[in-house]
Amino acid sequence: MLTEERLDAIRQLLSEHGKVLANDLAAQFGVSDDTIRRDLRELARLGHCRRVYGGALLPAPDTGTLAVRTSDQADVKARLASATAALVRDGQTLYIDAGSTNLAIAKALPKDLRLTIVTNAPAIATAMSDNPKHTIVVLGGHYDQSKGACLGPQTIREAGNIFADMFILGACAIDTALGVTALDAAEAEVKRVMIAQSSLLTIAATSDKLGTIAPFKLAEVARIDHLVVEHDADLDAYRAFDIALHRAEN
Repeated sequence: MLTEERLDAIRQLLSEHGKVLANDLAAQFGVSDDTIRRDLRELARLGHCRRVYGGALLPAPDTGTLAVRTSDQADVKARLASATAALVRDGQTLYIDAGSTNLAIAKALPKDLRLTIVTNAPAIATAMSDNPKHTIVVLGGHYDQSKGACLGPQTIREAGNIFADMFILGACAIDTALGVTALDAAEAEVKRVMIAQSSLLTIAATSDKLGTIAPFKLAEVARIDHLVVEHDADLDAYRAFDIALHRAEN
């Protein structure tokens, strides 16, 4: 098999399974481990994967600005939002950070619940501003237009003074071995503080986020308390953890 043919085959395996193991690839293609490592380095250079110990994972999807992401998979995100909103209880204090799925969740929160919502995303605050039962706290800081979020030292300092019952986290990537990761360093700093300040961690994720990796570690997958996914998502790898798994209705 020519090198390009092997690279194409590895790309196909990544697309089908989300991850590949170097030892398995070497055996499958009848080549050395060094050859496979070179193949994975080349695929990583081209942006087709992220190398991890023992193999590679699909990179987390980066679909652009918040405005672009909001219109992408809107129906799926609405179903995830409905399932996530059902987990919220009266009287809770919630962190909800920026993200297109989180924006849908904010809009889906029950109108009859008394909630305190703390967010670094002005769009999320605005989405709930017409409900007098919701107390909304907006964290300050440098506003990043592309992320739709306030970030930086001021945001981190203010978040560090607030404890929440639940953090609804806008996740970029989740993998059972490598945990929850984010694409942006500044966003990751804020998310880590919110995780530390929250009793429960809830993530609603489209299927393209599962089994992927981004550069900045947020938490181990075992830190997740509630994981809300699409109806047909493959959850076998998550059943070994003490995570409440929820499927959105199709």
